[in-house]
Amino acid sequence: MGFVRKVWRLLVGIKDALALAFLLLFFTALFALLSARPNPGVVREGALLLDLNGTIVEEVAPIDPISALLSASLPTREYAARDLVRAIDAAAGDDRIEALALDLSSFLGGGAVHMDEVASALERFRTAGKPIYTYAIAYTDDSLLLAAHASEAWVDPMGGAVVAGPGGHGLYFGGLLDRYNITANVFRVGTYKSAVEPYTETGMSEPARENLTQLYATLWQEWRANVRRARPDADIDLVTSDVAGWLAGSDNDLAQAALAAGLVDRVGSRVEWGEAIAHVAGEDSWTKEPGAFAATEFDPWIADLDAGLDFGEGGKVGVITVAGTISDGEDGPGSAGAERIERLLDDALDDDLKALVVRVDSPGGTVTGSETIRRAILRHRDAGIPIAVSMGNYAASGGYWIATPAERIFAEPETLTGSIGVFGVFPSFEGLLADYGVSSDGVRTTPLSGQPDLLGGLTPEVRELLQAGVEGSYARFLSLVAESRGISIARADELGQGRVWDGGAARQLGLVDQFGDLDATIAWAAQRADLGDDFQVDYLGDDDDPYGSLFARMMAPDSANERAGAGGNDVFATFARGQQGQAAQALGELEGLMKVHGIQARCLECAMMPGSPVPSRHPLESTLFGWLRVLFTD
Repeated sequence: MGFVRKVWRLLVGIKDALALAFLLLFFTALFALLSARPNPGVVREGALLLDLNGTIVEEVAPIDPISALLSASLPTREYAARDLVRAIDAAAGDDRIEALALDLSSFLGGGAVHMDEVASALERFRTAGKPIYTYAIAYTDDSLLLAAHASEAWVDPMGGAVVAGPGGHGLYFGGLLDRYNITANVFRVGTYKSAVEPYTETGMSEPARENLTQLYATLWQEWRANVRRARPDADIDLVTSDVAGWLAGSDNDLAQAALAAGLVDRVGSRVEWGEAIAHVAGEDSWTKEPGAFAATEFDPWIADLDAGLDFGEGGKVGVITVAGTISDGEDGPGSAGAERIERLLDDALDDDLKALVVRVDSPGGTVTGSETIRRAILRHRDAGIPIAVSMGNYAASGGYWIATPAERIFAEPETLTGSIGVFGVFPSFEGLLADYGVSSDGVRTTPLSGQPDLLGGLTPEVRELLQAGVEGSYARFLSLVAESRGISIARADELGQGRVWDGGAARQLGLVDQFGDLDATIAWAAQRADLGDDFQVDYLGDDDDPYGSLFARMMAPDSANERAGAGGNDVFATFARGQQGQAAQALGELEGLMKVHGIQARCLECAMMPGSPVPSRHPLESTLFGWLRVLFTD
């Protein structure tokens, strides 16, 4: 028996060793897959193919592999504007690249500043003497802006073009809340602080309408000017003022109407578009598919550029990105979790930075999160490091709060900034419960006992306390602006009151110092630190997500047709898809009433701008909203 037990233990030991070895091999292989990157060795001579099947953003949000696997689909792909510009500029000077092929069939747009940056890169590519070919089934405002800079803009015979211009409607829930006797307890400072209006009003207030009208007019003027500079023969007035007459002139053929208005240059299929590029870039020797041409796609091109990066030998300029709504936690990249950004900034204190650039593309968020980031920036300033701020599409409310430590603030004409004001809001259900015969009673030791009571209502004392907190935060905001801009508190209040300013107005008013993009801001910071022309740029926290590359390649569709699915990519589908986020935006605003927030420094107007992100929905919010929806059901 002893011998048998020894043999059995040996067999069990061998089995355990084999199982352990298998697991080690499995996890080693899995780690290798998750760490995989596009091979920089697959760059080919021919065209650079940018098949933009998603949106352009400031900072790409990481892909959650578990969610992606469970849903069997990827979220909408995001392209960092900085990477696109870098890719196009590098291709302009690379002898391997003969042309740029820009497939916009599934392009979903981006913010005004990002669109202008990419359009400028396209113009530099053409100035280098290389052609650009764009193709889409249906062009809308953002894709038309890029196509305006093309040597040949192609549209599919089944497609067309639509120029909508900025504007639209948001939902107001004041009547809904009144109907069900729900109280939206609002505490705010600022005549123009309209972020709470969806909860209190049935329509836009006149101050908010005045502000938004001016912002839309500025963005529309900039868009038209950009398109006209690139494509002076495009008849924008015709396609926006007399749509029916414009279409009737081409027998309601949308593709021919786009051609007649000068919005595109050629009408043809994707195969014909590819054949035209093949005459310049060469035929594809790897495949015999119709319309194929020799090309390098975006991912391997960027990987090749990253492999050859020269970081220089001079002093280091750090760049920290604050993108998305500001919160107090670890959110991001792609959203501005204050704890994560604070940690990155504090870690960089040991990196011997000579200057710091804060890139802001945020409509704001919590006051506490904004203050956390501001204090982390101040620690760099206290260490004698020059600070500059570069504003992207938005640097409003909390986004402006964190810009106040800067020595120099750069913005673009299309930047939305200001919105200096704060608010707080949450619901109470005493009226709704009373309608169902539910009352509230109890004993208090002070007027604040059990407050705020979301079921029984708020006492006058707690209302005064909460309003005082909001007013105190606004006073703090004004003092930061006054100190930063060298103006009086009264003048800061005049510029504040929650009003949003475009970049041009903000520059005239002294809220920003000069126009310039991120590169211009970095150059100023390097000069301010006496670094000369040879310096390094360190993007803090700019590490690739280890899962994103793998899952994007595993699950991404192989063609534009697969991406479109049953929805299609014609003008009808594309035009409707552009409004797809409206319902999510509305639900996000209503559900935002259910979520516990601190005092907010957030810009509602920014959320109504083209290319603005749709607010994410938290599971707890959905649960509360579902409970509320049950109560609303008649």
